[in-house]
Amino acid sequence: MPFRVDLPQTFSDRVIGLGDGEYLAGMWVCSGSPVAAEIAAASGMQWVLIDAEHSPIGLETTTSLLRAMNGYPATPVVRVPVNDRVLIKQYLDLGAQNLLVPMIDTKSDAEAAVAAVHYPPRGVRGVGSALARASRWNAVDGYLGRAEELVSLTVQIESATAVDNAAEIAAVDGIDQVFVGPSDLAASMGLLGQQTHPDVTDAVARTFEAVKAAGKRVGVNAFDPDQARKYLDAGASFVLVGADVGLMMNGARAWADTWVRD
Repeated sequence: MPFRVDLPQTFSDRVIGLGDGEYLAGMWVCSGSPVAAEIAAASGMQWVLIDAEHSPIGLETTTSLLRAMNGYPATPVVRVPVNDRVLIKQYLDLGAQNLLVPMIDTKSDAEAAVAAVHYPPRGVRGVGSALARASRWNAVDGYLGRAEELVSLTVQIESATAVDNAAEIAAVDGIDQVFVGPSDLAASMGLLGQQTHPDVTDAVARTFEAVKAAGKRVGVNAFDPDQARKYLDAGASFVLVGADVGLMMNGARAWADTWVRD
């Protein structure tokens, strides 16, 4: 009898299952190291973001990182480099169930992302699952017919334009949740590097309100612990609070401060 293969629940399943006051805490993996990814997945963090946008992480490396994290309770989410249907198809086929698509500024951007993650007739995803890890090479029973329930799509709002369009973006059918990026948002507002500037945090709060009014869950990146807690109090359902490279650098610098003598 063939071995039955089931895929884990999606990021959306976990987010939707949150009760009042609950949230998912996560961290980035930017190094491309499978060891770092496995440590992150085993750490107790509830989700881990593999960053293929700002890190030297390509398709093959993403596959290795997902394999390293397999079997741990943390849910892996992959941020693709760009809202491109060819790349999105490749990331889906290599087995990335949960995608975060950056730089979504308009309703049409959001609609393009939705189309990219779905097979026809709803979308434009190419059909190659029998040859790919996504279906575990056809070991997942009925993958093509169930693909919609096995994939999660989060889009990232990270510009002043996107904040203005947040309600329309969140309302697009197929957008499962929205993630806010204060760093690029601050830059787009002329406040480069000032993620906790009052104007930026106000824009984040307005985005939260728009997304929640559309009936969707919202998350945010916040490395400042106090700011992260404020965003959680404001209704964030998921948050990123650190990164593998940041933890290593901060730890190494602390050791250097302790042990290095001029």
